[in-house]
Amino acid sequence: MNTKKVRGTIGILTGGGDVPGLNPAIRAITIRAIREGYRVVGIRRGWGGMIDIVRDKKVDNSANFVELTEDIVNKAGRTGGTFLHSSRTRPSHVPGKHVPDHLKDKYNNEMNDLTPEVLKNIDFIGLDYLIPIGGDDTLSYSVRLYQEGVKVVAIPKTMDNDVPGTDYCIGFSTCVTRTIAMTNLLRTSAGSHERVLVIEVFGRYAGFTALLPTMAGSANRCVIPEYKFKIEHLTELLVEDRKRNPSNYSVVLVSEGATFEGVDMMFSNMEKDMFGHAKLGGIGDAVSAKIKDVSPQFNKGQRVETIFQHLGYLVRSGDPDAIDSIVPMAYGNLALDLVLKGIHGRLVILKNGRYDNMPVDIVTSTKKFVNIEKHYNTDRLRPVYESFIDKPLFLI
Repeated sequence: MNTKKVRGTIGILTGGGDVPGLNPAIRAITIRAIREGYRVVGIRRGWGGMIDIVRDKKVDNSANFVELTEDIVNKAGRTGGTFLHSSRTRPSHVPGKHVPDHLKDKYNNEMNDLTPEVLKNIDFIGLDYLIPIGGDDTLSYSVRLYQEGVKVVAIPKTMDNDVPGTDYCIGFSTCVTRTIAMTNLLRTSAGSHERVLVIEVFGRYAGFTALLPTMAGSANRCVIPEYKFKIEHLTELLVEDRKRNPSNYSVVLVSEGATFEGVDMMFSNMEKDMFGHAKLGGIGDAVSAKIKDVSPQFNKGQRVETIFQHLGYLVRSGDPDAIDSIVPMAYGNLALDLVLKGIHGRLVILKNGRYDNMPVDIVTSTKKFVNIEKHYNTDRLRPVYESFIDKPLFLI
């Protein structure tokens, strides 16, 4: 009989959009924690699972949380996505229609703060530490919990790479790798038909996922959320790029949050999630259409045809690349290092090529965007990289 005393219980959850690298992070945390004598509980569906728990030992809560073992995490540790599932739930702002049935009598406003229930559920599960893995939305709520007394150690995840305080977020490398690969695949069609290739990529407020592939040579130009561009100027540049190319085509990457003069941020529908975000979509199509309309001005009266492709979930699905296999393993172990020292209220980070940690409230105290002055040429609509001395791995 195993009489070894459990040192405590650690909860793990993944919130927001899926990215490759989440399962390796869960695996790293779980294996190290178990070997250090901790019990590990996986919260299903991010903060969604945390508000849906029924605090009754006789009730089956397996849809909301599960005890993790080495066997469970080893099976998923090399795969993409998150086997714990995810959601865009924000417990401090839950619309009445999304309040769990067993709480509807108590919370019946148009918008409800279920944080008191989350705190009770943390006690019900018996969590001593909580390790949320997510972007600035998911982690902003972890700041709230930390302020309420929960011992939080957070891990940054988002393919947009826009969590403040860290140079790297899980998912970013795979996103850039896939964007480069698929852009290069699409070049054959663009070249065959002598067109301008317009590719829409993720990036609501920050343009890193368009800037980095362009810096790597995958595109002639990129347009990003941080700078409202002129469609005529973009078209002129792309027509010139096309003329200089022996295969007579050119390529532009368009961040989903980009805007041009006369057109604001575009949405595929206006239904908002609990963090106030409507689903973006359509700017790439609009750019593609306008380029065709405007192109005769810069091509001796002849219209240049375009090819438009929205990469969407293709860049966030599937297996992680090397960096998104290694960094999550390191982040998970960094989180356990803090737990073992009794340290909490921290965000594990990569800064200037070194692993470290910093106060978790950095997530809510600032924002992370492309520095236009340093890294983006607004005249050439492409990245600036004059010197690489003392720059971090991904430069920006």
